[in-house]
Amino acid sequence: MNKLTELLEFISGHDGINDKDELAALIVERFGLTKDRKVFYCTEFAIRFSKSAGTSFANTVLSLSNLKKVDCIPFLVCLITPKKNHVFLANSTLLRKISHSSQELRLDNIKGSFNGSDIIRELEGISNEPANIEKLFDIHREIGFDGNLPRLVEATNNISPVGHKFYVSPEAEYQIMEAPARAASFVASADAVTLKAELDAKVAQFKNEILVASMIENVNVRGRIIEYLIAGEDDVLRQQLVAALQNKSGVPAFKTDNTLGDYQRVFADFFTETDVKTKIMILSSNPKAYNLDKILEFLALKKSVFLFYFVGVDSTKIVNTILVSMFQTDLLASTILLKHWSGRNSRGVSQFQGETIKSLINNPRTDIDGNGAIEFLKKLIAL
Repeated sequence: MNKLTELLEFISGHDGINDKDELAALIVERFGLTKDRKVFYCTEFAIRFSKSAGTSFANTVLSLSNLKKVDCIPFLVCLITPKKNHVFLANSTLLRKISHSSQELRLDNIKGSFNGSDIIRELEGISNEPANIEKLFDIHREIGFDGNLPRLVEATNNISPVGHKFYVSPEAEYQIMEAPARAASFVASADAVTLKAELDAKVAQFKNEILVASMIENVNVRGRIIEYLIAGEDDVLRQQLVAALQNKSGVPAFKTDNTLGDYQRVFADFFTETDVKTKIMILSSNPKAYNLDKILEFLALKKSVFLFYFVGVDSTKIVNTILVSMFQTDLLASTILLKHWSGRNSRGVSQFQGETIKSLINNPRTDIDGNGAIEFLKKLIAL
């Protein structure tokens, strides 16, 4: 049993205590927590205690600046009511907006506090309750504080959103609905073999550097470096990254374009974009998938096929690689749509359940659920 699970069971075991300070003291003693103002924390989690007559509470929970300090671990709010202790995940992904003293909140000026009423009680069909806290944190982990801040600034200050939803014309809808059939044709073609061989050759060429990069703790930096080693276009920058990893020196500063895929390849009958993803096999995480408007815009192009190239890595070796369509049956079923996340003028973004990717790497499957894919695309268009 991990420490977070033990904490949740301990809190549930003290239902009816109806004393915030007493429960806090018991938990601090049991789990050896450190206090920082009203937050108690350890390396596995942070927690704030509150009290109310019912589950609806408008109490101020925490300032956004203090949430930033602990947003990389599960941040819990324990609400003590007369008969039951409720626990909610309150990381930045689970916040609607910032309520108090937030008029000056900007991307470069983190101000304000959030209330209990600002905590989202259900995220894309997943109830914010103890049984789902680890699942919800896996979703949050890939977005992080920096990913959520623009959304919170927009929602808090009622700022006009940047960007636009992709307008799906009748012609675009026709091409989008043909995408699963195009993907099935590509996966069964010699072009798919060629594309995977090209990507596999890059993995083999930079195998040692990929293994070194896989030890980097920062998930975003780790992913960007490995993806650039495999699919980057600037050979000079790639060699600088290789040298830095070999010499264990500082990695040069570089910026990757926020494009849909990492590797573009045009064939006679297919226009492919491939997103390269690294899966550290021993870690639990839900990797980002794609922006929903960008994927619709790409699939509206003739001959378009969107793919994922997953690289499984453990501490000593490249476990396996797999090239699959975004419509692969298991991958499609594990796609999580985050409609709330990216603002009012967007359909949202998506993630994959990490366990499904692990399963695909260990047991490669490229089958496509055509009917399920059509229904999925209809849902995206309707958002």
